[in-house]
Amino acid sequence: MTANFLIGLREGLEAVLIVVLLLAYLRKSGRSRLIPRVYGGVGVAAAVSLAFGALLTFGPRGLTFEAQEIIGGSLSIVAVGFVTWMVFWMAQAARSLGADLRSRVDTAAQGSSWAIVLVAALAVGREGLETALFIWAAARATGQTWEPILGAALGLLVAVALGALLHKGVLKINLSRFFTWTGAALIIVAGGVLAYGIHDLQEAAVLPGLHHLAFDVSHIVAPGSALGTLLKGIFNFSPATTWLEAAAWVLYVVPVMALYFRRNRRAARPVTAAPVSAGS
Repeated sequence: MTANFLIGLREGLEAVLIVVLLLAYLRKSGRSRLIPRVYGGVGVAAAVSLAFGALLTFGPRGLTFEAQEIIGGSLSIVAVGFVTWMVFWMAQAARSLGADLRSRVDTAAQGSSWAIVLVAALAVGREGLETALFIWAAARATGQTWEPILGAALGLLVAVALGALLHKGVLKINLSRFFTWTGAALIIVAGGVLAYGIHDLQEAAVLPGLHHLAFDVSHIVAPGSALGTLLKGIFNFSPATTWLEAAAWVLYVVPVMALYFRRNRRAARPVTAAPVSAGS
């Protein structure tokens, strides 16, 4: 539940900030009449994301166990790829996000009446589809109960509330620091989702080593205990982990985390002016 709350909060806040930027720019540029179209685009994006989540949840149920595990494992790995791209993209593009959105709004405002709807739908829909896929994968990894969905829903609600407070100027958040540390936490969560996806493919006999365990601490951390549930909810930790799962987790989390903080340090450096030669 905690991991899904974090996913909902982080991904939801990214989408909400896009909406806040669009609304603020339309008001400041004297185009408030276009605001209802932004809400229309957000509604379309939310509907498509919910439909995608429903398709992921209910679509594979009529398939065989092996087919479900192959689809589930493959989509979990795809979700890890998306979230990895997203945290790196956010670290690099955060500074130019506002200017890019303003440019797209300017272009759309000069076009047809549906252009603003399309801009809002695409900007929010991309975040929504990524969020639906990653929440679905993380929910599968943490167990088929209502708690992961509740955690994600609470995270999204908190993100919407924070976005509303930011829009009204009531709240000030160091967004750079927020996205840096939640991005690092998401890499940990994604490592657990990747390991779970590998486990799915092992259960479907696509990958070997299902019964070759790197460690088994089930007698210390029982899966149904409070500690086991807590570790599962936050880190997707499995007390009985195969060698392939452990290797995938380490080979993903360690280098990706190092590259992520290196990219953040580079993005945080102030831009220095190019030296001017004496003859220019």
